[in-house]
Amino acid sequence: MNLADSTVVVVGSGFGGLSTACYLADAGADVTVLEKNEQLGGRASRLEEDGFRFDMGPSWYLMPDVFERFFDHFDRTPSDYYRLERLDPHYRIFFKDGDGRGDEHGDGGTSGAEGVDFVDILPELEKNKELFESFEPGAGEALQRYLDQSERNYGVGMEHFVYTDRPRFRDYVSMDVARNARGLNLLGSMQDHVEQYFDDPRLQQIMQYTLVFLGGSPKNTPAIYNLMSHVDFNLGVYYPENGLGGVVDGIVELAEELGVEFRTDYEVTDVTGHEGDFFVHSADERIAADLVVSDADYAHTEQELLPPESRQYDADYWESRTYAPSAFLLYLGVEGDVEPLAHHTLVLPEDWNEHFDRIFDTPSWPDDPAYYLCVPSETDDSVAPEGHSNLFALVPIAPGLPDGPAIRENFREKLLDDIEANTGVSLRDRIVFEESFSVSEFADRYNSTKGTALGLAHTLLQTGPMRPGHRSPTVDGLYFTGSYTTPGIGVPMCLISGQHTADAVVEDY
Repeated sequence: MNLADSTVVVVGSGFGGLSTACYLADAGADVTVLEKNEQLGGRASRLEEDGFRFDMGPSWYLMPDVFERFFDHFDRTPSDYYRLERLDPHYRIFFKDGDGRGDEHGDGGTSGAEGVDFVDILPELEKNKELFESFEPGAGEALQRYLDQSERNYGVGMEHFVYTDRPRFRDYVSMDVARNARGLNLLGSMQDHVEQYFDDPRLQQIMQYTLVFLGGSPKNTPAIYNLMSHVDFNLGVYYPENGLGGVVDGIVELAEELGVEFRTDYEVTDVTGHEGDFFVHSADERIAADLVVSDADYAHTEQELLPPESRQYDADYWESRTYAPSAFLLYLGVEGDVEPLAHHTLVLPEDWNEHFDRIFDTPSWPDDPAYYLCVPSETDDSVAPEGHSNLFALVPIAPGLPDGPAIRENFREKLLDDIEANTGVSLRDRIVFEESFSVSEFADRYNSTKGTALGLAHTLLQTGPMRPGHRSPTVDGLYFTGSYTTPGIGVPMCLISGQHTADAVVEDY
């Protein structure tokens, strides 16, 4: 079968599906993307109501080099589709212990409302080093050494272990891997690695917060992921025009230029057949295809869409996986401003080990949560009516937790109290729009296993060749893309996953 004469159906329009569709269309295939929901983008959905516009899923634009590389493949640039603004500060942190660093602790620390202190991570590295030095002597230069290692890990890791797909263990048994892995900390935990540089637990938290984007904890995420600090401190944090939804729009526009067809409100119920003779079914029709790529939740695809004889894994396999957190989200339209919150704000407890334990070890709703507040109206006037703020709060929680109305209402009250106590921002009496989203909605809207917000966590036993593969070994012509596959979780990784999946298809056909 010649790919240029083939029809390909991509199930799901998350970033992995959109990326795969672009690469395959560019290679000559006739590509149709089917999306269950009313809008494209998968978890990067948008909520628009009463003049407010929220990015419901990812809200951080990190690793700009990955987006540039993606568009460059098609002789485009991101700026052909959306503008970027580098955020200053990159993000703000409130420490719940009440001992945040104030003005006397360098340019990165600022006194907030009602005496509440916060620290800012800034675009200027020297100022960040001054901030770290204010916490403990020698921490400024330790940050420099840490970032030097992080930059090296990023360069080697991206080129040889992320952009180069190694789906099988034998792909790692080579001189190339041995040579490039030398000096990389591949097996230790992020907790052990960070403790080699910093003693102060707050500095450790600053270096580890990005693990939330990988769906892991400091204790279960391999140290190689210290490369995320290069992403954070050196490459910068950006806001794309119209938010992450604007990035979705840009990639969809590119895909349509390449000839991709999109259909929304098409809920796939079954995938039957094999190479050259697939049918992708909904409740009332079916679409024929030569090849199928699933960007839907991997476990859902295997357990619900495929007949038993076509599945790679049984239910016990999926039950035994470690899933990334789900989330409790409040989307809030608020009268007035919400100073001193920044565009990206983190609120971290004195000891966040308990919070991670509540996610991975003893699943339960947290008593003292770590959480993230996003206020895009600090940067973009179009996301809220004049005189109002756009705010969402995200608390990582264990997947699979019960989240009925009484539980949500109780946790909502606790969260609003916590925000006021630790940032000085009172919200309760100024809320003019509100909607919550949690475990149940992740499961219902995205067919997400256990309501995980992200997919499979990046534990040591779920990294690289130990993640599910792009090719189905049981059905010729069936492929997978997205966060369950390599290289893993996050918008940039899903874009790269799409390239890996498309490369596998091109190699096969």
